[in-house]
Amino acid sequence: MIITATQKYTRQAPRKVRLVANAVKNLPLVVAIDQLAHIEQKASLVVLKVLRQAVANAENNHRLDPNTLKIRSIQVQNGPVYKRFQAVSRGRAHAIQKKTSHIMVELEAVSKQ
Repeated sequence: MIITATQKYTRQAPRKVRLVANAVKNLPLVVAIDQLAHIEQKASLVVLKVLRQAVANAENNHRLDPNTLKIRSIQVQNGPVYKRFQAVSRGRAHAIQKKTSHIMVELEAVSKQ
């Protein structure tokens, strides 16, 4: 069984979120949560929240034990880009791109034998 959780329109550049997501992608669930709690980047908090949301979905919606779960995938997609400008000298403007990202976490139930 596959359990998913998503966070859309996060005001964080996808490249920065991917760095954190790739750091914990192949780790066991308990180790990944512990690792995210110690990474000192803003993106780690967002990925940690989505991971905890997926665990809560598994517990409450599917009655699965969190100890039997493993991370199947963590995907970070580009969201819309908010375009702003910074006023500079001589009546000109420089472009500013405020990037957003969509984060999707998939957990998989592993049967213990």
